Amino acid sequence: MIKILRLILIGAIIIATTPVFAQTISGTVTDAGKPLPGASIRATPSNIGGSTDSLGRYSLSLKPGTYKIIFSEVGFEPQTLSVMLAAGESKTLNVALTASASALNEVVVVGSRGGGRSRLLSPVPVDVISVNSVNDNTAKPDLMSQLNQNVPSFNYNKQSGADGADAIDYASLRGLGFDQTLVLINGVRRHESAYVDPGEAARGRGESGTDLNAIPEAAIDHVEILRDGASAQYGSDAIAGVINIVLRKNVNLFTLNAGFSGYDDQKYNTLSYPDPKAYYTGKKFDGQTFTLGGDYGFSIGQNGGFFNIGGNFEASGKTLRMAPDLPISPARRAFGDGSVESGGAMYNMEIPIKGTNTTFYSFGGYNYKYSEVYAYTRTWPDTPDKFPTDQSGNLVFVPGIMRIDASDGAPYDPNNVYYNPEEDVYITDFSAAIGFKGKFDSGWSWNISNNTGRNDFHYYGQNTFNASTIYTAGQAPQTRFNDGGFNYLQNTTNADITKHFNHVAQGMQLSFGTEFRYERYQIYAGEPNSYNNGGAQYTVTGSQGQDSLANKAPGAEGYPGYQPSDAHIADRGSEAAYAESAIDLTKSWIIDVAGRFENYDDFGSVATGKFATLYKVTDNFNLRGSISSGFRAPSLQQENFSNTNTTVGSGGTLIFEKTVPNYSDIARSANIPKLTAEHSTNYSLGFTWQPFSNVTATVDAYQIDVRNRIVYSGIYGEGDPAFGDETVKGTLNYALLHGDVAEAAFFTNAVNTTNRGVDIVIDYRKRWENAHFNATLSGNLQDVIINKINIPAKFNQNPDDSATFFSDREQYFLKYAAPKAKFNLNLDYGFGKWDFGTRFTYFGLVKELGFGEASPPDGVADPYFPYVGLDNGNGVVPEVFVFNPKVTTDIYVSYKIRKNISWDLGIDNLFNVHPDEAVVKGATSATTGDSSLGDSNSGGAFESVQMGFNGMRIFTKLKWTF
Repeated sequence: MIKILRLILIGAIIIATTPVFAQTISGTVTDAGKPLPGASIRATPSNIGGSTDSLGRYSLSLKPGTYKIIFSEVGFEPQTLSVMLAAGESKTLNVALTASASALNEVVVVGSRGGGRSRLLSPVPVDVISVNSVNDNTAKPDLMSQLNQNVPSFNYNKQSGADGADAIDYASLRGLGFDQTLVLINGVRRHESAYVDPGEAARGRGESGTDLNAIPEAAIDHVEILRDGASAQYGSDAIAGVINIVLRKNVNLFTLNAGFSGYDDQKYNTLSYPDPKAYYTGKKFDGQTFTLGGDYGFSIGQNGGFFNIGGNFEASGKTLRMAPDLPISPARRAFGDGSVESGGAMYNMEIPIKGTNTTFYSFGGYNYKYSEVYAYTRTWPDTPDKFPTDQSGNLVFVPGIMRIDASDGAPYDPNNVYYNPEEDVYITDFSAAIGFKGKFDSGWSWNISNNTGRNDFHYYGQNTFNASTIYTAGQAPQTRFNDGGFNYLQNTTNADITKHFNHVAQGMQLSFGTEFRYERYQIYAGEPNSYNNGGAQYTVTGSQGQDSLANKAPGAEGYPGYQPSDAHIADRGSEAAYAESAIDLTKSWIIDVAGRFENYDDFGSVATGKFATLYKVTDNFNLRGSISSGFRAPSLQQENFSNTNTTVGSGGTLIFEKTVPNYSDIARSANIPKLTAEHSTNYSLGFTWQPFSNVTATVDAYQIDVRNRIVYSGIYGEGDPAFGDETVKGTLNYALLHGDVAEAAFFTNAVNTTNRGVDIVIDYRKRWENAHFNATLSGNLQDVIINKINIPAKFNQNPDDSATFFSDREQYFLKYAAPKAKFNLNLDYGFGKWDFGTRFTYFGLVKELGFGEASPPDGVADPYFPYVGLDNGNGVVPEVFVFNPKVTTDIYVSYKIRKNISWDLGIDNLFNVHPDEAVVKGATSATTGDSSLGDSNSGGAFESVQMGFNGMRIFTKLKWTF
């Protein structure tokens, strides 16, 4: 297929280098005097078209002749102008569009396989987000963060201290998992990331997902977000909904965007800590980010063909944060966002075949990301087994990596030495789709496509050590390790047909389709020094003063390499067929019915169905609702992931934990069930209302019941009866006893949940002769209920095992995957060359639990709930971290310098608002031995909640159009 793609691209280049037409029509499309970006322009009968850039400019190259030029944009009345072009002639057409009575009725693709409906007439809720509108007025350089602040039910948390999760950007809808939202590109299924996170410090633990930030933003026209279960239409993963990325089709326009931003957080920057030597420090103005994006398209042939390509580059620096009012946190001396360097491009192409009703199309791209993040801190007095030593057991101090927490001029003391391992992650992502679409004379439209995507995730340890290596005098320790990694490949072939029958009721659409998908997952080992045990030992003094030898920690600190026993290749195939019918029974009543059957090689078959309806109560008020069944197949990543990882236990203690793969003999000996599909039932009820031509409101309540959700189990230690006889090879207890692993966990279908909530969107637009005012209020209220925890019999032998299986701490992570509420209020006013705006974002309540170091008081209902001792010694309290509701304020201004140059300037989080500190008040003393400090999910002063912890961010952007 790669050879075919190369031939296609070569052909496109040859066509592109042929002489272009000398006749052009160009101009500007405006709205009340303001440039209107993204407006569509199409010339008939040639069907050549394009869209306006961010300054409202367009240009079409045409043959001599007479044309009708159609100007249109969502929410505006279209205009059609006639023009005649002579040979060699160029003309200028400037057009002013006016708001239509059906403003905001965007036509959306997702929600029905047979064709689009306006947003307000869709039986299911869909958001349409223009990338231009969300990118211009924020410091956030990435698509995930921009959607997070504009779509309330969109869930995204930038993570810190969570190994590979720091480098990947997953998102979901309506408080569900990252892997329960399906992502499409131009309506075609997108491949997932190879990454699945088993780490205790990660949100979405045990879930995989799709990295939206691997899709270059400059190549995206808009994003459609279907907030409703859609498995019956699109298959696995669409339990929460569907995100469809629609690529640009611009021609004859080149757009270049450049931006710079950084954080000005003078309160919580580690440079402001009373003792800066206690922490890693950077710059006062940190997290400095440079972005560059460009997009260009050109026409192909004479029948409306095009080739568009867009690309982005981003380089962002680290941030380092700590609360000056808290004691020194020994677990996280380098807490903050890692650095990122990424770049990539995507193309989008269509070529109508002359003399037929068939169009060839292709899209795809490549993206590269390099991320460098800090792991947890190693300190010599607490963890001497994680430092390199000489043959006498003395610390081998490595300047430039190890640090000394001591006052200037103080003598060297090993007890003040610490270091932070770094984890370097290299991610490469490739995708390519080709297809043909057309229409038979009978009226049936058809579409055949094949899409291949591959994601590779490669770890390296940097500025770290394998402490178990025995070093001779003068030997320099190894400080960089190839830790191995994993990759995931997906190939999807689709065939779809659809037809609209005008004379059945008030119109009926029928759609049928099939899908064949092949998946392959691979784990590959790192270099031997990244995981092996070099045999070094150190002296341990017992409670009676006696000395004994203990083994040093094997493998690279921070992230031990994947071992040959972890290396594995797995694949599977699946087949699916669906049917859907959308009927306008009357002029007021719409019904949509769909059904789907899928079969997987590894776990079997599943059938799903959906019923959705909309009733027009009045001309401007519609009731809508849906009920559907859904499913998510267990990912190959979950079925086959295996590694030995460093995790953080009670009090920041670092331990080695084994992920037991589901296929292994160890899993069988412990009676760990094979993974099967998650199943869901979705209910939705709401209304759309347009009381005035410039005001719309949508309100949608939902309930999503999920059965057998796949989660990552609790951690079990050597000796647990569930893991078999420790004298028998193949049992987990034998592996734990004879290996370097202290604990083990696994993936399992374990939890039944219910997600309930309400989505609200109210939009107001007002335009004058040379000015405009837009206001949007959008919000989400939601709650997650755990109905049942399905514990396998072998792990339900005693209360301790049962509590470990899916602990209170894990339950809180699941229930607070998203805030209890999130609201956005966006206000924008513009006149002439100026545009001003502000955005208020309300982030609701979030709670989390610590590891719990103190013994619970007698007589409590749940003795396994985590507790922590008070600093004053007066007992213990529940270790609950409460992150109260907060509001952030953003401001921005935009100025049109020249006809083709605009400048944006603004501040995100103007008042430097931070989430509450991740501690239990009154239990933060690091000297008590059971402090809540460093005991949170992130281990830092703040938790990785949606509002972020980096504070005020200043930005500026420039845009050029040629």
